[in-house]
Amino acid sequence: MKLLGLILIIYALIVAYSAYAKPAIVWNNFKVEAFKKTLGEKGTVILFYVIGAIALYIGIRLLF
Repeated sequence: MKLLGLILIIYALIVAYSAYAKPAIVWNNFKVEAFKKTLGEKGTVILFYVIGAIALYIGIRLLF
């Protein structure tokens, strides 16, 4: 379970970086384009941060 917690923490950091820096390889993806069309760009960024926060919380809970 500690390995899964560590993986989730790393995933949360990657998702937060993707929301902050908006790299083209992520933001030009078909799924993200659909999210941007539905939620708008700000909503998509907020969604990324929420998903990252949830993954970080679960990762920390599993790690400790």
